[in-house]
Formats: sequence, C-alpha cells, structure tokens
Amino acid sequence: MLRFMLIALVVIGFSLPASAQQTVCGKRGDVLKQLSVRHSETPAAMGLSSTGGMLEVLTSPASGSWTIIMTMPNGMSCLVAAGENWESVEPFVVGSRV
Repeated sequence: MLRFMLIALVVIGFSLPASAQQTVCGKRGDVLKQLSVRHSETPAAMGLSSTGGMLEVLTSPASGSWTIIMTMPNGMSCLVAAGENWESVEPFVVGSRV
C-alpha cells in the first residue's frame, strides 16, 4: 500500500504546477527505483548538505529530465525539484576564457 501511495504521489507531484506541489517522500530505494522506471533517471551527482542530508541529482541523458532529492540519515528521501532540459557542462575556472 505504501508503495502505491508513493507512486501516486510521485506522478501527481510531477504533473502539478510548482505552487500546488506537496513534499513527496519515501524510502530512498523506492524513490530511486520509481525515478529509474518512470523517467529513466540515474544518479549524476551528490553531496553532503550542512543539515546532514545527502543531496542527489538524478538525470536522464535520453530525455533531458532531472530530479533533485534530499536523503536524510534515516533513509527517507524527499523530492526537492524536478524539470527538463538538463545539460551537463564541463567545469571551468571563474575568470578564465569560456
């Protein structure tokens, strides 16, 4: 039942305008699986936040979709943002010629 609710919340969350979206959370493994199955997204970057959570960016090179999730030490992940037209860029030094 919990898995069905997570799937429903993820689908609803991606289809609502930003002003109407609610926080969508679930077990990290379940969230990653749903993002992989529904959007072909895989982890592309991660970092540890000052709050102790792990921030992850998942992307789909094929579709350009992306999702940012925050996973807390208890294993619960929440969707932070999602969108389209993701592009990976090469790192550059500020002040260098682009």
